[in-house]
Amino acid sequence: MPSRRTFLKLAGSASLTTAAASGPTAPLKLGKAEHCIFIWLGGGMAQIDTFDPKILGDATSKPSKAGSYYPSIETAVPGIRLTEHLSQTAKLMERVTVCRTVNHRIIDEHAFATNLVHTGRTISGNVIYPSIGSIVAHERGAANPDVPAYMLIGYPNVSRGPGFLGAKSGFVYLTDTESGPAGFTRPADVSPERAAARASLLSPLQTRFPKGSTPSEYQEAQADALRMAGPDFMRNFRLTEEPGTLRQRYGGEFGQRCLLARRLVQAGVRFIEVSHNLNFINGTGWDTHNQGQLQQHGLIRELDTAFSALLEDLEHQRLLDKTLIVIGTEFGRPAAFDGGGGRGHQGTAFSLVLAGGGLNHQGAYGATDDLCKLPVENPVSIPDFHATIHAALGINPAKELLDGSRPIPITDGGVPIARLFS
Repeated sequence: MPSRRTFLKLAGSASLTTAAASGPTAPLKLGKAEHCIFIWLGGGMAQIDTFDPKILGDATSKPSKAGSYYPSIETAVPGIRLTEHLSQTAKLMERVTVCRTVNHRIIDEHAFATNLVHTGRTISGNVIYPSIGSIVAHERGAANPDVPAYMLIGYPNVSRGPGFLGAKSGFVYLTDTESGPAGFTRPADVSPERAAARASLLSPLQTRFPKGSTPSEYQEAQADALRMAGPDFMRNFRLTEEPGTLRQRYGGEFGQRCLLARRLVQAGVRFIEVSHNLNFINGTGWDTHNQGQLQQHGLIRELDTAFSALLEDLEHQRLLDKTLIVIGTEFGRPAAFDGGGGRGHQGTAFSLVLAGGGLNHQGAYGATDDLCKLPVENPVSIPDFHATIHAALGINPAKELLDGSRPIPITDGGVPIARLFS
C-alpha cells in the first residue's frame, strides 16, 4: 500500500496533467463598476412572459396550450425579442444582457431559492453565509464615508444580511422613500449636547468588549449610524428636489424607489437593493399562480417604466458605466399553465438581467429550449452569476473570506461570464 506522501505526489501530478491538457487558463478580467443597484422581483418572474418569450400559448383552451402569455416584439439588438409589455426597455437593449440560462436545482420554494440567489449558496446548518450586498460592502466599503455601504429599500431578512461577516457589513433599510431610514433623525427634544452626554455614559461599558467580538462589531456599526444621523444624509431622501418631469418618467411607488437608488449612488452608497411590488398591485405579486396571471402585465409595465427610466437617467448623469444594474428573482415559471390559468415554479431555467456597469452587453446571453424549460446553450449557475457581478465591481470572485478561522471563497466556484468582459 503506498504511503500518504506517495499518494499526495501522485495526486499532484494528476492535477498538473489535467490542467495542462485543458490548456492555459484565461486571466481573470475585472471590471471598473463602482456601484450596484439590485432590483429584486420577489415571487418568481416568469421569464417566458418577459425576457425570454417563446411561441404564444393559450391558458383558456381545453386543454391549455403551453407558451408565452403575450406577443413578443423586436428590440434594439437584432434577433433579441422581449414581451410587448417591455416596449421601453426594448429600445435600450444595447445596454442590457439578459442571462437566459440561469438555473439551480434547489427545491422550488420561495425562501430557499431567495436565500440561494442572494447568497450564492444553499442553507447550511452551521454557517450563515453573507448576501451579495454584504460581500460587496465588506470588500469595497462606501464610496463616501458619510453614507452606508449597503442599503435595502424593502423589508429586511436574513437572506439579505451579513452572515458571518458581522454587523458592520449589514444594511441600512427603509420602506418609505419619503421619510428615509427610521432612527437616523434625532428626536426634536434631544439636542446634540444631550446625545453626546448619553454617548459618554455608555462609553465605559463599550470599552469592555474584546475587539472582533460580536458586541464590538455591533458597536462599530452603531457608531457609523450615529455619525450618519443628521440632515446631510437625510437630504438624499428628498425626492422633491428632483424635477417633476423626471419623477413622472420613473412612474409610481416602485419608480420612486429606483429614483432614490440613483440619488444614493450619487451620494456614494456602494450597493442598493430595491424591492419591487411591496404592495402586490396584481394581488399575488410575481408569484403568478391562478388569477395572478391575469394582471401580470401591470407588474411588467411598471418594471419597464422604472427600469428604462433608471437606465436613461444614469446615462444622462454619466453614471451608467459606473453602475451595474441587476434584476434578480428566485426562480422562473414553466410554460405550461396550472389549473387556474397561472404558472407554477421552475428553477431549471430562468432569466436574470445585467445592465450598465461598463460591461460588453449582448442583449442576451445563453439560450433555452422551445418552452424555456432547460438551457441549451451557455448555462449560467447562480455562483457564475454572482462571480460576474463581483468581477464587474472589481472584486475577485475566488478570494477567500474568513468565518472565524475557516476560509470560505466569495463564490462557490463561480466563473464570470467572460464574454461580458471582452
